[in-house]
Amino acid sequence: MRQTLSALVLPVAMVTILSVGPFASAEKTCCPKAAAAKTLELFNGKCLGGWQCHNVENKPMEEVWSVKDGILETTGQPFGYLYTKKSYTNYKLVVEWRWKPGVDPSNCGVLLRMADKPISFLTTCVEAQLKQGSVGDIWGFYGAKCEGAEDRMRVIKDHKLLGDFSGVGKIKDAEKEPGEWNTYEITLNQGDLSIVLNGEKVNEATGLEVKAGPIGVQSEGGPIQFRKIELTPICK
Repeated sequence: MRQTLSALVLPVAMVTILSVGPFASAEKTCCPKAAAAKTLELFNGKCLGGWQCHNVENKPMEEVWSVKDGILETTGQPFGYLYTKKSYTNYKLVVEWRWKPGVDPSNCGVLLRMADKPISFLTTCVEAQLKQGSVGDIWGFYGAKCEGAEDRMRVIKDHKLLGDFSGVGKIKDAEKEPGEWNTYEITLNQGDLSIVLNGEKVNEATGLEVKAGPIGVQSEGGPIQFRKIELTPICK
């Protein structure tokens, strides 16, 4: 009888070890399907919790960014960015924005897979452009890689603030008039990036470095408003 019990106990112990070993931890890091479908409100419409700020004059975040009536707004000065405290790798990001009504549009961008440390008013990252007339362009700053169709590749040399950088020009225009709300659907999956603007696919890029990084929005010249910034993880 003792031999029979021993024979039964050993497999049970082995199962217990396996359940807390590499397979269990792998399940958590790969994120179950239920978690994959969960959408995260990066901007909750109420406050700047979960965000931090960098700008070239080291001003407090509240002097550059504000939240009122469910809208996140930047003055556009000084140059810099608001970015998440957490880092993300693969996801679908939905951003709704508009240029503040009654104000001439300026420049801005959605920053992806950002490096931890600022270099100037930007850092190493890939940008989905928000500049009026150029919405949908993709840029890689300070060594961030992105590739696309040869006829849409762009290279900038000796920029006075950003040096050399390159990107992929948009496929088509789909942005609305200044003062109207626009919607970006940005899908970043491994080395691939696609951008849908107001329901139309406007750009795609490949060859991005696969790494975790914060998500940011820029302060770059003039008032711009955001009413939704939400993320749905893509689990591999």
